[in-house]
Amino acid sequence: MNDILQVGAVTSTHGLVGEVKVFPTTDDVKRFKKLKHVLLDTGKELLPLEIVQVKFFKQMVILKFKGYDKIEDVMGFKGKNLFVTRENAVKLKKNEYFIADLIGMKVYTEDEAYLGVLNDVLATGANDVYEVRMENGKDVLIPAIRQCILDVDVENGVMKVHLLEGLLE
Repeated sequence: MNDILQVGAVTSTHGLVGEVKVFPTTDDVKRFKKLKHVLLDTGKELLPLEIVQVKFFKQMVILKFKGYDKIEDVMGFKGKNLFVTRENAVKLKKNEYFIADLIGMKVYTEDEAYLGVLNDVLATGANDVYEVRMENGKDVLIPAIRQCILDVDVENGVMKVHLLEGLLE
């Protein structure tokens, strides 16, 4: 499991007073209102930043960080990802998982046959879809619904699934 989780990506600066526009990579964009600290991946280190102001504009979040008061201070943040530590992450409900914990899981069918590795999670609106890369290099798409996802063991990186008729065709 990852100790840090991505919550957004800085797309550009905003205004002249050190604000940045962030594309959120979290399901709950309003979570930024409660968030006090983030980590900026500079490529060399994880730079801790304290959030002092949050605004929302269309699908973007506008953040202001303590000690960064000019546009020049945040120019280098463009294109960088923002993370939170696991303890600052949103609390999950039963049968909810962080995508970062699912990617790379070994996936088995209900009769213990190895299917492949969970490669991606696609958000479709109604429910997520798990993309599993099989050993033959092909992908199978499995809806993330109770009828299909029988067990998720995050600790051991293993998922057990029921394949609906026609999924492998």
